[in-house]
Amino acid sequence: MVFGAHIIIYTKDAEADRAFFREVLGFSSVDAGHGWLIFALPPAEIACHPADENGKHEFYLMCDDVNAQIAELAQKGVSCTEVRDQGYGLCTEITLPGGGQVGLYQPKHAMAISGRRR
Repeated sequence: MVFGAHIIIYTKDAEADRAFFREVLGFSSVDAGHGWLIFALPPAEIACHPADENGKHEFYLMCDDVNAQIAELAQKGVSCTEVRDQGYGLCTEITLPGGGQVGLYQPKHAMAISGRRR
């Protein structure tokens, strides 16, 4: 039986991105050995969207108030892209220290996460 999900972010600076998830976002972690941290994530959802090609996947963190979250991240020196209203939610991208980005969005839709309503 499936009991969870494991997400891998490939990055040019794994140490800096690990520090970001630990220190800036405050995610708890375990050391899988030799400093390879694996972080606990908040509850998650998965959706399947139509596409012309297989193999493209996206990773978004969710929040209740994207503008407040951006302001909190800015106080910690983290930059985000402009907020876009995608209809299903308000979206931005967080720039990681390693140079990559992860999405952040405030959903407007019903959520599958237990106890969460829009």
